[in-house]
Amino acid sequence: MRRPRHTCFSFPSFALVMLLLTFNVRGADVLCGIDVLKRDGFKQLAGRKLALITNHTGRDREGNRIVDLLHEAKNVELMRLFSPEHGLYGALDEKVGHGKDEKTGLQVYSLYGETRRPTAPMLEGIDTLVFDIQDVGTRYYTYVATMGNCMEEAKKRNLRMVVLDRPNPITGTLVDGPIAEKEFHGFTAFGPLPVVHGMNVGELARFFNAEYGIGCDLVVIPCEGWRRDMWFDATNLTWVNPSPNMRNLTQATLYPCTGLLEGTNLSVGRGTDQPFEAFGAPWIDGRKLAAALNGANLPGLRFVAVEFTPASSKFKGEQCQGVYVLVTDRQAVRPVVSGLAISWHLKKLFGSAYQDERFVNLLQNRRVYNALKTASDPMQLESMWKDEREQFKSKRAKYLMYE
Repeated sequence: MRRPRHTCFSFPSFALVMLLLTFNVRGADVLCGIDVLKRDGFKQLAGRKLALITNHTGRDREGNRIVDLLHEAKNVELMRLFSPEHGLYGALDEKVGHGKDEKTGLQVYSLYGETRRPTAPMLEGIDTLVFDIQDVGTRYYTYVATMGNCMEEAKKRNLRMVVLDRPNPITGTLVDGPIAEKEFHGFTAFGPLPVVHGMNVGELARFFNAEYGIGCDLVVIPCEGWRRDMWFDATNLTWVNPSPNMRNLTQATLYPCTGLLEGTNLSVGRGTDQPFEAFGAPWIDGRKLAAALNGANLPGLRFVAVEFTPASSKFKGEQCQGVYVLVTDRQAVRPVVSGLAISWHLKKLFGSAYQDERFVNLLQNRRVYNALKTASDPMQLESMWKDEREQFKSKRAKYLMYE
């Protein structure tokens, strides 16, 4: 019997049931920065000439685009738009060109194409940059680097930078992983951050502005009703896929774990219905890998052998064996050391077939990567970033805005 080319795994319903059974989630009606701005009649932007940095996630609780809200507001002038990776509509997985917004006719300048920061001609006549994009809480997700680049340009050109805050979907309590070393600073590491930083975009903006010496005229409009221990499913907000391959909260939870593998010769599920919830390759024995990873007792995770054939991206059209990752206790998950352990077991089981040289590209710390190559127990590597994590947490404390 011919196998399907695009596999839909059969495990998400089970994972959802496990989440519902395991977690007692206290809900709240959280207001994002755009909701606060709208409620206040946009008074924080009154009289300003705006350029808006946003995408399809920039919407209020009712689903209205911030583009339309600001375009129709009587007391502000929205002059042009900037889009991040994946474009204004969040649909592209490639370099993005400039264009126009279909509804408003506004010029859209891409910050993920020929340039990754606004230029002087793009900012002509502007006095205020507004940022409203949903982040996912992991260092190498590029939207916060776009924000940082725009903050630097705002400082150079004496513009105001207004950041509309949104919740960190994987809570504001988890801080995990080694600090990005200087050689890796750039678009997937906007400075010396751990893999999981535990901050909202508004808090990150405050941190960048002071700790990185940007010093722009920064205004952050906070969320209301959000607490640091809240997962996204406690906010009563609508999930909008922040990017084409970030489709649910489980994937955001796993992204700092399985996402670390993306530089290697593995498929992390792109081209299937469940990216970052599964990984594999044509050279893997899925049952052997599942047995080894389950035997490792990685906190909050279990593994099931699967077969899949990506419809696009790495190993397009090739049958892969690998594992589907079940999150059995999201509070217990230690994503970064688990990602290291997965890489360690892949090398132990499959040797040179597993090409891990580029694993360091997203781990972004050679000291830990070199230790991984010679470790007898990968779970012990967590001790290598304990002190720097505590130092980072102490440093970030003054920029946190929520209890």
